Amino acid sequence: MKPYLIAEPALRRLELTITRRLDGLLQGEHLGLVPGPGSEPAESRPYQPGDDVRRMDWNVTARTNEPHVRDLVADRELEIWALLDVTASMDFGTAALEKRELALSALAAVGFLTQRTGNRIGTHLLHGGGVRTLPARTGRPHLMALLQAAFALPRTPPGVAEPLLGVAAEQLSRVVRRRGLVVVVSDYLDAPETWEPPLRRLTARHQVLAVEVVDPRELTLPDVGILTLIDPETGRRREVATGNARLRRRYAEAAAGQRDAITRALRRAGAAHLRLRTDRDWVRDLVQHVIRQRRLAALAPSPTLPARGPARGPARGPARGPARGPARGPARGPAHGPGQGFTPDSGAPGTGGDVA
Repeated sequence: MKPYLIAEPALRRLELTITRRLDGLLQGEHLGLVPGPGSEPAESRPYQPGDDVRRMDWNVTARTNEPHVRDLVADRELEIWALLDVTASMDFGTAALEKRELALSALAAVGFLTQRTGNRIGTHLLHGGGVRTLPARTGRPHLMALLQAAFALPRTPPGVAEPLLGVAAEQLSRVVRRRGLVVVVSDYLDAPETWEPPLRRLTARHQVLAVEVVDPRELTLPDVGILTLIDPETGRRREVATGNARLRRRYAEAAAGQRDAITRALRRAGAAHLRLRTDRDWVRDLVQHVIRQRRLAALAPSPTLPARGPARGPARGPARGPARGPARGPARGPAHGPGQGFTPDSGAPGTGGDVA
């Protein structure tokens, strides 16, 4: 049977699951992510030295006898790019899903949450054959074709050399020119020093959501006697006596240390972090992340143009120090749209009020 005939029913069921359970997150509008004046008139405010006199609101000025200008809002479509890791390490799963299937579900959730509002989505597919790029376009037919392409990718045989996640992230940073949302879905098993620098370069320009896919057997080792372990990316085999309690404890400690290192690297890179597990309800985890990011965005102060005028004067020196700390967290989002991650309030990730 042809791959698309197999993928179509599975993708339709996935779409139904996402749209039914996340329908409340699909409403709202979003602000543009590109800095600068927009085209839609917003509220009026008192004139500040340096404001463009061409934006004077003469009606309000006449009523109040005080100069007022009208702000402009940029309402633009959002461009989303996803980096989907479907290398050999993702072809593993001991619970309800394989990691590859969970990663595809996460990509589908991002696509279905954004395509209804006319946003563009493109994808970098990282697999054994290299990196395949699908350009960003709008519409449901494009999204379904994109998901079918990811669904139909063949599994990589053990021992085949594969590109690193950091290499794919570096290529993505060169391809994506327009400011927007970047979603990186992977298990992040490569050494953090190989993917953290390119991910940091992405976060310098875009809003980045890092979706980490985990299987429970990667965290703890069960007592099942002699177990043959195979590294899917190198083909190496090793027999392990899982009855040894000390070995299982050391395995759990090493796994916890590895996940902590991934979390710290993602935090240093400035990416929002969403962890999905194959033995959990991933839709619920996604919703909880969305709600958490929405609350962070609501607590973050929105930057206003009047504050920019005085900041250029004597207050610039003293205010610079304290502002650097808090501004790197929740306050960073509103400069692009909302908070970091996925914003359901806006009906699209990374825009207007706060959703990895």
